[in-house]
Amino acid sequence: MVLQFDKPHDLHILIRRMESFEKINQNIRTVFRSGRTKSLEWRRAQLMSLLKMLDVNREKFSQVLKEDLNKCKSEGLLFEIDFTRNALVDSINKLKKWTTPKKAKKGLLYTMDKAYIRKEPFGVALIIGAWNYPVQLTILPMVGAIAAGNCVVLKPSEISLNTAALLEELVPKYLDQEAVQVVNGGIQETTALLKEKWDYIFYTGNSMVGKIVMKAAAEHLTPITLELGGKSPVYVDEGVDLGIVANRIMWGKCTNAGQTCVAPDYVMCSKTTQEALTEAIKQTLQNFYPDGPAKSPDFCRIVSDKHYQRVKKCIQGGGTVAVGGDVKDEERYVSPTVLVDVKFSDSIMQDEIFGPILPIIPVENEDVAINFINTGPIGNTPLTLYVFSSNTELRNKIMKETNSGSVCFNDTLSQCNLPSLPFGGVGNSGMGAYHGKYSFDTFSHKRSILERELKMEGMNDARYPPHTDDKYAKAAWFLGSGKQPKTGWFW
Repeated sequence: MVLQFDKPHDLHILIRRMESFEKINQNIRTVFRSGRTKSLEWRRAQLMSLLKMLDVNREKFSQVLKEDLNKCKSEGLLFEIDFTRNALVDSINKLKKWTTPKKAKKGLLYTMDKAYIRKEPFGVALIIGAWNYPVQLTILPMVGAIAAGNCVVLKPSEISLNTAALLEELVPKYLDQEAVQVVNGGIQETTALLKEKWDYIFYTGNSMVGKIVMKAAAEHLTPITLELGGKSPVYVDEGVDLGIVANRIMWGKCTNAGQTCVAPDYVMCSKTTQEALTEAIKQTLQNFYPDGPAKSPDFCRIVSDKHYQRVKKCIQGGGTVAVGGDVKDEERYVSPTVLVDVKFSDSIMQDEIFGPILPIIPVENEDVAINFINTGPIGNTPLTLYVFSSNTELRNKIMKETNSGSVCFNDTLSQCNLPSLPFGGVGNSGMGAYHGKYSFDTFSHKRSILERELKMEGMNDARYPPHTDDKYAKAAWFLGSGKQPKTGWFW
């Protein structure tokens, strides 16, 4: 990430902002050290205030999502506002349980002692949000951070600028202004923030910036979560109901106009299935958008001119246009598009699409599909993997012979809606996970505690010099040395 200054005074402005970021860091760290954020009362009060912020301002959030991404009200509510609200309510209801110290198992030597694990906050967390779901992907990590007792500096994405401005306006009105702060800005501001020392960094975005964030975190040995993306594949088996498959794939692809990190990126299936699936997709799109997606209030637009030009170029990225292919520059509109007879070597297969374009690649069998997943050009660990099949043996084979952040059989996106499942990538698709209790755990340090009494010193005599065989035998007995692994029926 290289900073460029268009005007001479830009550098001086940035220096002043960097100084203000340093001050923010110092002040918010002072708040954390005061212990204010560690109390359950403070955490609960902040989460309740955040819930109130969402409830009171539902219309405002719906409006800015419409302005930034042309999200219809129902999609904005379901995927952003209500999704985040449900996580908030879950955290509030389970906060006491999550924060209760957990007793640890003890051996004979520690029978009279107390051993337990406390979940404690890291300190000051920097959360860098994403533009594609600017409410959910910005506020949801903050829910976990606050529930765990951290202070937060929130950096919304500048690309979804209306949502970012609304968060900057509302967060100080509802939350503790000294413990939770919002910083808006672009690349320069993000770069300046990353120069500061944070106790935890949570980043959602692309892998290129993810590497920059990781490098900055390494300078201070700061733990991080990286929620990245990649090309999430779909494999469609023979003999499935292609009408249902088309509905579920295109729902995942058309939601937010394909600008979803877990959207189905491309499909692999047999040549015969490709032809039938394409026809089924045509019917699905007719059902979804009777007057066409361009006229539908339910179809989003690409977020910016830069991203629009990139997605538009993908239409010519390989194969043949079988469905859609329409664009409107003035609206940043790209229609749901299906490309058939795509090859693995085509340009559209070299990077994540992040738009409503679906390449279909004819393959001979699942082994060819597995091989590409494991040797793809942008890494072999997609954020998620979709398989449509009623064949349990085939499903298990694909799952065992690949690696991904998650797997979903016979649907798309739905795995993200279960708070009992961790959401996160592996390898090039990210590190760490959140959602539900996993959000709380992500922002919590598991602190090991052992409490002993200044009594029964005779039990400790075996550990003190001078060492003898008798002392060793006594110590080994207390520590359980000589145990053997279980075998047979006890395995």
